[in-house]
Amino acid sequence: MSKTAFITGIIVTFSITAGIPAVANAQPASPIFGDVTIKHPFSPDPLTVRGMSGGSIPATQIAGKKETQPTGPCKGFVDLAPDHTLNLISKFDYLKLVVQSPADTTMIIKGPGGTWCNDDFDGKNPGIVGEWLPGKYQIWIGSYEKNDYLPYTLQITEVK
Repeated sequence: MSKTAFITGIIVTFSITAGIPAVANAQPASPIFGDVTIKHPFSPDPLTVRGMSGGSIPATQIAGKKETQPTGPCKGFVDLAPDHTLNLISKFDYLKLVVQSPADTTMIIKGPGGTWCNDDFDGKNPGIVGEWLPGKYQIWIGSYEKNDYLPYTLQITEVK
């Protein structure tokens, strides 16, 4: 079962397992593996979702690219399904997605206009920044070791 929470300019959907919300603190802005729908402007900013990085699938297989992208390399291991879906209702002249994790993580984003990968945007944490078109973006957060699952937060912000 899934639940949807509405916040100013944001829709966050999160799963309910065995009747227990995926969010222990009842703050809909921080679900585990949450899918997010936003439009410009949104509040609160930054918006934060949580998850567990990693999987058994090579990132290059999900990205469909072995070479380094302009935003960075496609490294690590991820699950087959994306960790998050980001649905942008409007165009964003500037939007930044940054992962915070105690371990070295990677990121893949597939959406309108292509596929982007990153590693080590901010220290050992990946991130993607720039102009974003409206549409649906699939996001994978990877770990360097196969089947190594590590906690992370993904922050989405319009603040430069």
